[in-house]
Amino acid sequence: MLSYFAVKHMHVTCVVLSGAGFALRGFWMMVDSPLLQCRRGRVIPHLVDTVLLASAMWLAFTSHQYPFKDDWLTAKLGGLVLYIFLGALALRHGRTKSQRVLAFVTALAVFGWIVSVAVSRQPQGFLRTLL
Repeated sequence: MLSYFAVKHMHVTCVVLSGAGFALRGFWMMVDSPLLQCRRGRVIPHLVDTVLLASAMWLAFTSHQYPFKDDWLTAKLGGLVLYIFLGALALRHGRTKSQRVLAFVTALAVFGWIVSVAVSRQPQGFLRTLL
């Protein structure tokens, strides 16, 4: 049986890999690199994100902290939905390059906010200092 700290470490590692992978794919999108269409570049993010989501669910279950019960997890979940939407717009569905770049930069900001919510366990995350 994996310990809580082992799963948390795996979760944080996947957060870093997922964010770095998204940043790399966004860079490839901006420079029109054919690597963006590479099979590995499309499959690996799904594997990392699957482990990320599974570890998040395991941590929530183990710690008895759940979205809609704990405000900071509810905020993270809402941020995740927005991040996924913006990421899809940035890497696939944006009609123009400027739309895709704007969605990419906004998705990176949302990703940073999600991390700040996780670290602070406050629903406002880094926005707390701005508000």
